Amino acid sequence: MTRLLPAFLAVLVAATGCATATQGGSAGCPADARELPLQSLYGRWEARFDGAPAAAIVQLGRHPDYAGVRGTITRHAADGSARPEVAQLAGDVDDDGALSIDESLDGRAISGVWAGTLQPGSCGREFRGTWRNAADESTHPFVLKKEGGMQGNQ
Repeated sequence: MTRLLPAFLAVLVAATGCATATQGGSAGCPADARELPLQSLYGRWEARFDGAPAAAIVQLGRHPDYAGVRGTITRHAADGSARPEVAQLAGDVDDDGALSIDESLDGRAISGVWAGTLQPGSCGREFRGTWRNAADESTHPFVLKKEGGMQGNQ
């Protein structure tokens, strides 16, 4: 019996490691955005959209009215002018674990909608999804990556 215990433990450890790998998580990293502390969304992010020549900068912080985030996205102007385009953002992680963000160019009407999922193994530092332009209903894939230090830094 004592010889079987080490073998049993080895099989148990191997099975647990396989289960973690199939769930998409890695040691210490959340497998789903619902497991992230809200503060890990705060800070500076780089957003890349298919077809856009340059990355946009997203700055997120605590939303003052609900458990979510509020911030801005700064894009290079589409018309080639030196003045960048800045839009307001507000969002949260929805019940399905998706990062959902509304974007507004004028602070009143929604000009874009983001829906992204946390990427496995990114430890809360990368989301991928689709951005929908409210003006023409076109959709564009995006990648949102956290810049700088550890998650939660502002």
